[in-house]
Amino acid sequence: MSLPARRLGVIVLVLAAVIPLHAASVSRESADAFAMKVALIQRQGDMTDRVGTLRTRLTEDELNSWFMYQAQPLLPAGLAQPQITIVGEGQLAAQAIVDLDAVAKQRAPSDTFDPLSLISGTVPVTVTGMLHSSDGMARFEVQHAEIAGIQVPVAVLQELALYYSRTPERPQGVLLNDAFPLPIGILQIEVGQGQAVVVQ
Repeated sequence: MSLPARRLGVIVLVLAAVIPLHAASVSRESADAFAMKVALIQRQGDMTDRVGTLRTRLTEDELNSWFMYQAQPLLPAGLAQPQITIVGEGQLAAQAIVDLDAVAKQRAPSDTFDPLSLISGTVPVTVTGMLHSSDGMARFEVQHAEIAGIQVPVAVLQELALYYSRTPERPQGVLLNDAFPLPIGILQIEVGQGQAVVVQ
């Protein structure tokens, strides 16, 4: 997979790592459809003469099928079973199984109360929030987060996001609520119910 595709994959994974799942229909065919659409989005990134006119529809089922059948090589160690619900009107919800022990090994001891010290092992992390995007930039606004069914503040979620979103290109990880550039000529992502439309 090319570097732009990996960047697009990282954006999706960050949302999954930091975002409950409605009943979804997953299949290998839907996973293949998602992969083909990502390849199309990559090719369209070079069509500078058609900026703002290219629209690619991605469905919730296609995305979750891709996570189940094809995303494993892109997932960081300690993060499994990401699932996304595209709620609509910009809102996303997601769940992933996260290894908190791996994060704990990388953290410095704290003298203050630390919610993460109360939870260990491999646990579900769920997040809901709003995806805002325009003019080639996006920002994910966290609205609610839970670890193992316990509501946690955004600062706790931030630690997980920093750990699991690190890449060779961005070793410091991703800061929640910060704006980030969309890859491969994407201008915005329109989030509707059960689907998202990528505009290039």
